[in-house]
Amino acid sequence: MTKGNINVSVENIFPLIKKFLYSDHEIFLRELISNATDATLKLKHLTNIGEAKVDYGNPKIEVRIDKENKKLHIIDQGLGMTAEEVEKYINQVAFSGAEEFLDKYKDSAKDSGIIGHFGLGFYSAFMVAEKVEIITKSYRDENPAVRWICDGSPEFSLEETTEKTDRGTEIILHIGEDSTEFLEESKITELLSKYNKFMPVPIKFGTKTHTLPIPEDAPEGTAAETEEIDNIINNPNPAWTIAPADLNKEDYTKFYHELYPMQFEEPLFHIHLNVDYPFNLTGVLFFPKLNNGLNIEKDKIQLYQNQVYVTDEVKGIVPDFLMLLRGVIDSPDIPLNVSRSYLQADGAVKKISSYITKKVADKMASLINENREDYETKWNDIKIVIEYGMISEDKFFEKSDKFTLYPTTDGKYFLWNELEEKIKPNQTDKDGNLVILYATNADEQHSYIQSAKDKGYDVLLLDSPIVPHLIQKMETTKEKIQFARVDADHVNNLIKKDEPIISKLNETDKETLKKSVEESIKDKKFTVQLEDLDSTDAPFTITQPEFIRRMKDMQATGGGGMFGMGGFPEMYNLVVNSNSEFAGQILKTEDAESKENLIKYALDLAKLSQNLLKGKDLTDFIQRSYKQLEK
Repeated sequence: MTKGNINVSVENIFPLIKKFLYSDHEIFLRELISNATDATLKLKHLTNIGEAKVDYGNPKIEVRIDKENKKLHIIDQGLGMTAEEVEKYINQVAFSGAEEFLDKYKDSAKDSGIIGHFGLGFYSAFMVAEKVEIITKSYRDENPAVRWICDGSPEFSLEETTEKTDRGTEIILHIGEDSTEFLEESKITELLSKYNKFMPVPIKFGTKTHTLPIPEDAPEGTAAETEEIDNIINNPNPAWTIAPADLNKEDYTKFYHELYPMQFEEPLFHIHLNVDYPFNLTGVLFFPKLNNGLNIEKDKIQLYQNQVYVTDEVKGIVPDFLMLLRGVIDSPDIPLNVSRSYLQADGAVKKISSYITKKVADKMASLINENREDYETKWNDIKIVIEYGMISEDKFFEKSDKFTLYPTTDGKYFLWNELEEKIKPNQTDKDGNLVILYATNADEQHSYIQSAKDKGYDVLLLDSPIVPHLIQKMETTKEKIQFARVDADHVNNLIKKDEPIISKLNETDKETLKKSVEESIKDKKFTVQLEDLDSTDAPFTITQPEFIRRMKDMQATGGGGMFGMGGFPEMYNLVVNSNSEFAGQILKTEDAESKENLIKYALDLAKLSQNLLKGKDLTDFIQRSYKQLEK
């Protein structure tokens, strides 16, 4: 057996870094500013524990463009480096000074906000620069400043310099010819806004003019004076880093618009996340008003790590049903690859996802308890998220009875226990199942809704596109519950009636009536059924077999795959009210043609009420109706 050490060719390191380490070259600025932030926060920690005997002051990070000389400067006022530290941290690829610092100070530095992990961020500079300079001076006054220069080859120079006298580090990128876009002020502004908007150390990029107030005792006509002040482009203290008790509704709304400047509507409500065990996670999630103007692809939940933007592709961390939400999640415990661009699914991520699910459920329950009326007004805007969560997350479903509303066609809202209590007395079938009538379109199903209400039944309005899936979930998880759409074929059979309706026709007349209808319509899509209904009910009613209708609805909303190839046949029931006056009129009409015309006209009216009369059939019906008016 042979053992040895794997040799890495230094000559090949930089080409690999430049081409493959980072998927997007523009993140070099994020990485360098992250390093500058770490240097500043390390100094802050050392001064706090008394190890650094310096005045921490109010340090900032400055980004400066020198377009004429094709240079980009990143300057910090952090702890700086000695020559030995440059050798250690810069010349050793993948040696993480942040990891070493956190390991050295252990518990005292765990909340210091140190960002770096892999020791590779600095080398992202070579993706856009043909040469990189570092001018740095340690906070230890006895050490002179040093200058390090490298042109992307394995060779470098390191020497003392008197050019820098104050502590901190300046990195100078000599931008390559293929990357001159990074010398444009608009491009740097864009990158700083995208990646560094909420970094914990103020970031200066240029200056701006500030108008000074005119003194009260100034002579009339005195012009206001102006001054140049630092243009700080970031908010070092975003809402998610502040205790909820120190924020009000206006603070959250302001932060929402800071995240999404192009969203002009206010969010419906927010959820503040804050957990430190068994993982660290903070953040704020917003329920936006779901409308056609919502930019689903652009305005996504943003993932940060110690206030450094990572990505807005948060699938895995955020449960699928919450992907329509907006906001920020910040966690140092989410595992990332070296480019901080992709999530690695593991146990920590799953725990975080479960926590977010629980937190949202708890928030929903508290909102409805705090202000039921306000919650009801927002239900139509949030129901698709809640219903999707009920379908996709079992733990969320288990808690959903506390905050899921079931609106009726009368505009009333019920929680599940309230609904059960209200409809049990007269909406229970012969097998003891609680039968819940619902409509999916109040306008198209109006006649059916009205008929059910006339009988004293309550009809829910469940009109979101995922209702078929929700109903299936409810029926399989709750005992003795059955949903029936208000125009379903078995509604009349399922519902108990206090007094049975007596038939006006004998069995012979019923057979004659059914035969006449079947011979007149000659359409195999329709199965003729005679029902002894109230005389005031419609003479002809079209219903669809509940099973076929549900399967078609499931297929239309993406659930048909589980039932084979789909392609369910068009099947309907033509329910003839044998107690209606129209049924008697059919029996009395002796002329065969007149009888057939009566039946076809009634069928067309029933089709029209179900939106089934289309094309040529609709045109013919209109023409026949006009002729009838002429008579």
